[in-house]
Amino acid sequence: MTNDFFTEQFGTEANVAESGEAGLIASKNSIKTNRSEEGQLTVDVYQTENDIIIKSTIAGVTADDIDVSITNDMVTIKGNRSSEEKVKESDYYYQELYWGAFSRSIILPEEIDADKAKATMKNGILTLRLPKLAKNRVKRVRIAS
Repeated sequence: MTNDFFTEQFGTEANVAESGEAGLIASKNSIKTNRSEEGQLTVDVYQTENDIIIKSTIAGVTADDIDVSITNDMVTIKGNRSSEEKVKESDYYYQELYWGAFSRSIILPEEIDADKAKATMKNGILTLRLPKLAKNRVKRVRIAS
C-alpha cells in the first residue's frame, strides 16, 4: 500500500531515500525534497533561570534579511535565502539545501517581556534571549467609585 502511495504521488521511478531523512525522495540521479512553498527552520528552545533562549541555524542570510516578530507568548522568524548562482535543475546530482522563503513560529512555554528581548547572529546561528515575566508580580487595581 505504501508503494502505491509513492507511485501515485511521485511516479514509478520514485523511491524513498535510504538516508533516513524525512521528506527526501530519490528520483533518477538526484535527491529532491518534498517541500511546501516555504521552508521551516529548525530550533532549540530552552530556559535559564530568567530567560527563554531560542537558537536557530540560519546560514546563508544576513541579519538584515531576517524578520523576528515577538509577542508575550509567541515568536515568529521569517526570511529569504537566495542562491548566488543559477544552476539548471538538470545539472544537479543532489539538491538538499533550501533556497527561498522560510519561517518558523514558536509558541512560548511561558510569557516573556517582548520589549526586553535581544537577538544576536554569530556564525550562522541566530540566538534570541527572551526575558521571562516575573510570575509573582502583583498589580493592585484601584476601584473607581
